[in-house]
Amino acid sequence: MARQPIKRRWIAALLPLLAVAAAPAPAQVAPPVIEAALQSSADHALARFYAGRDHRTIWIKGNALTPDAARLVDAVRDAELDGMTAGAAVAASLEQAMVRARSGDPAELARAELMLSRALVDYVQALRRPADIGMNYGDAAVIASPPSLPEILDAAAKAPSLARHVETVSEVNPVYTELRKAFAAWRGRSNAPVVMAARVSGFGDSRPDLERLFRLNLDRARALPMNRSGRYILVDAAAQRLWMYEDGVPRDSMKVIVGKPGHPTPMIASMIHSAVLNPYWNVPPDLVRDRVAPKVIDQGIGYLKTANYEVLSDWSDQARAVDPAGINWRAVAAGQIEMRVRQRPGAGNSMGVVKFPFENRFGVYLHDTPEKELFAKRERNLSSGCVRLEDAPRLARWLLGSEPRSHSAAPEQVVALAKPVPVYITYLTLGVDGDRLAFRNDPYQRDAEPLRQFASNRLAARD
Repeated sequence: MARQPIKRRWIAALLPLLAVAAAPAPAQVAPPVIEAALQSSADHALARFYAGRDHRTIWIKGNALTPDAARLVDAVRDAELDGMTAGAAVAASLEQAMVRARSGDPAELARAELMLSRALVDYVQALRRPADIGMNYGDAAVIASPPSLPEILDAAAKAPSLARHVETVSEVNPVYTELRKAFAAWRGRSNAPVVMAARVSGFGDSRPDLERLFRLNLDRARALPMNRSGRYILVDAAAQRLWMYEDGVPRDSMKVIVGKPGHPTPMIASMIHSAVLNPYWNVPPDLVRDRVAPKVIDQGIGYLKTANYEVLSDWSDQARAVDPAGINWRAVAAGQIEMRVRQRPGAGNSMGVVKFPFENRFGVYLHDTPEKELFAKRERNLSSGCVRLEDAPRLARWLLGSEPRSHSAAPEQVVALAKPVPVYITYLTLGVDGDRLAFRNDPYQRDAEPLRQFASNRLAARD
């Protein structure tokens, strides 16, 4: 058999490739189609975003929607739990639009593209808009604000994987992620550990009760920090515990003592700028009335010296010492007059050796305590609202990066942090402990009214 010339063999091999190259390219959703779809929409923010990127698509690859779009639909379908009340309806509309887009019709693809982008924006903003759960913000730096439409869509457009990007934005923060996964497991929408299911089934006699408890605590968890970088302190007054977070991971933890039911520790978000060594303790006015004044009446003025208290003229930085013998302590005990009483630094000082102040309207601190034996108690709702630390020097080392040392007996030695650290005090009566749900007491009775209101809203929605 005669061999073909090499040149002829090459030409024969190239013919199929040339035929493919000559075939018409798949239909693309051209920028004018996206622009036309936007012109029929009243979504001006979305129009401006796409105009700024020459109407290039995010959710369309070639002539079809990317499979990653289905991940967004799944997330939005359950997003009522995440603060997006219309989530189920939006997901149904997205599914219908995606079915129509399978035809390859550029106009239908364009409509699906824009609907997916708007749904992502609404979903992320709902997640980043904390519910009104009673959080008190002491510093503007920790007030959460939802990202803008351009920020959300620009991040999605740059993401290597849209499916992974949607999963990432859904995670919010470590506490929220754990609780959200536990809820999905309880609902049977993921692989739930058997031990968790058994623990859940023991909650009261009512399945709706547990769902409401999940929802309430998810709302509280959504108010916690959104970022995964940097450091912050998390105090859970219901768990009576503090965690030190770095880059989204709890690096250390300790017990805390929090407020009594009559003096609840409030939910606060603020910033710690310094540690204060050898602190004074400014006794809250109600404790001066209820605790200090009656003891002065009973034991005499000498009680103040024994307890290392001093009386000041006012609450200003220029306050002067006042002779306690000239004060009508019966009027103080009756609440008729108010006096400022301060405990000097020392072994018995209620603030211990160090405190961590942060701006808030309640006069609440994190601080050391000389009463270490109280940390052996199971229930530690024992303070007048402040948070007492099991190991304050350990927290100081974490915050300062070195051992805190006072160089004299001088009171109120302020040691600035190299960088301020956010602090969040929350109240989670339902949490996750390993593979179990952790049910916590509600000493401040903060669950009752929201749970009742939730039940009323659900009944109204059914009617």
